[in-house]
Amino acid sequence: MPIPKAELHLHIEGTLEPELAFTLADRNGITLPYSDVDALRQAYSFTDLQSFLNLYYELMDVLRTPRDFTDLTEAYLARAAAQGVRHAEIFFDPQAHTSRGVDLDTVIEGLTAALDTSLARHGISTALILCFLRDRPAHEAMDTLHQARPHLDHISAVGRDSAEVGHPPAKFTEVFAAARDMGLRCVAHAGEEGPASYIWQALDLLKAERIDHGIRALDDPALLTRLAADQTPLTVCPLSNVRLRAVDHMAHHPLPALMDAGLLVTVNSDDPSYFGGYVHDNFQALHTHLGLDTEHLRRLARNSFTAAFLDPDRKRALIAQVDAHPGW
Repeated sequence: MPIPKAELHLHIEGTLEPELAFTLADRNGITLPYSDVDALRQAYSFTDLQSFLNLYYELMDVLRTPRDFTDLTEAYLARAAAQGVRHAEIFFDPQAHTSRGVDLDTVIEGLTAALDTSLARHGISTALILCFLRDRPAHEAMDTLHQARPHLDHISAVGRDSAEVGHPPAKFTEVFAAARDMGLRCVAHAGEEGPASYIWQALDLLKAERIDHGIRALDDPALLTRLAADQTPLTVCPLSNVRLRAVDHMAHHPLPALMDAGLLVTVNSDDPSYFGGYVHDNFQALHTHLGLDTEHLRRLARNSFTAAFLDPDRKRALIAQVDAHPGW
């Protein structure tokens, strides 16, 4: 069994495997513009973040009913358990669903039907993070936050995702302040394709407790010093970075440099069905292409629990499981 770990950067819509996409399309009377599963898999070839997002939103149309969202989440949890995941903090994109006529109630009902039994069935504790689409207007994000108010007992935090360049964190300052007033924690995608200045904004304006991606921090020595001093976690997604051309080759990935700079780095899968691997596959890629040894990988596993929004007792217990594990 792979080493116990938490996954903190996982878009549930990005776990839609081609086989399930066709199953849900058939169930809902939808015709996909692909002849079969193999043809769809061939479409999973991207030149940048936007080319991925185009397919990502196209396939999302098969998600229509609570059962669809439950099946999607259950499929992820089963795969994650086999990869050693013991805690998962899962992003979802309400605007991507409500904009096509799927009610937020439908989405949350379906997701929580799987999440509420995850610990008992899979040994995975979970948290749900509502993400705003950063390429949409801020007033839409605020509307989404207010729509989510009846569901706050199911939501732990807010974040922001989708297209990055040209959509700085400052745009969402008021929305994140409102979320904090509701008692929600804050994380933020920043510094994947966008500049290091976006990470500063996420920290100072959004009060983000974690930075999702954050690899551009290496462009700014002062930012590296701050992130190291504050031990602000980065949820890095190596396979994703390579598939979206934010990094040209796994052998050149900056994760070891971030670790060497003293940052609290974690490893995650982002949108695993699209990017060629789930979280332990990312660990394997770091070992194979960058030579990270057992101690480095164990450190990354410990970091994942340190950075998680977990109660202290469970956090200590899971870190102890990492320390007791014979390998990675």
